[in-house]
Amino acid sequence: MIEEIIKDADSRMNKSIESLRLDLAKIRTGRAHPSLLDHVTVDYYGSQVPLSQVANINIQDSRTLSLTPWEKPMVSEIEKAIMNSDLGLNPNTAGEVIRIPLPPLTEERRKDLIKVVRAEGEQCKVALRNIRRDGNSSFKDLLKEKEISEDDERKGQDRVQKVTDAHVKAIDELLVEKEKELMEI
Repeated sequence: MIEEIIKDADSRMNKSIESLRLDLAKIRTGRAHPSLLDHVTVDYYGSQVPLSQVANINIQDSRTLSLTPWEKPMVSEIEKAIMNSDLGLNPNTAGEVIRIPLPPLTEERRKDLIKVVRAEGEQCKVALRNIRRDGNSSFKDLLKEKEISEDDERKGQDRVQKVTDAHVKAIDELLVEKEKELMEI
């Protein structure tokens, strides 16, 4: 029973960190990367679909992405979707190829992005603390029902805390890595 609670907490914490990793990938670092466009959706014959399902996304150079739509009529829809996204990008169209130049990040914009990264990290840490609380309350419930002893409860809580500490350390490492990536020119 104790092992199940710890495994559940561990897997939920891993999912939270994976979610953070995906959120951090969306934050622009000044370099071209196809994951920048992961959350952009395009109107495809009446339904919203991810951009990657209607076009081929390539890195042309370190500051330019190129998109090749699979259908010619989708060029204007893709352009519109990119311009309406919160990325602040201006696509250039040359026939069927859409090029997206990424403007260099200013020092002020980099500092703003670092604040966003830290806020994302803090949200993830709050999620971890909630998962830890759920695990600890499960141990208290088992103790109340006299299914485990007080020693087992304490040991379980200590193990959940160790799992939480390991995941918090992983979050901190992710944040340091992303901040370093944002500050390099």
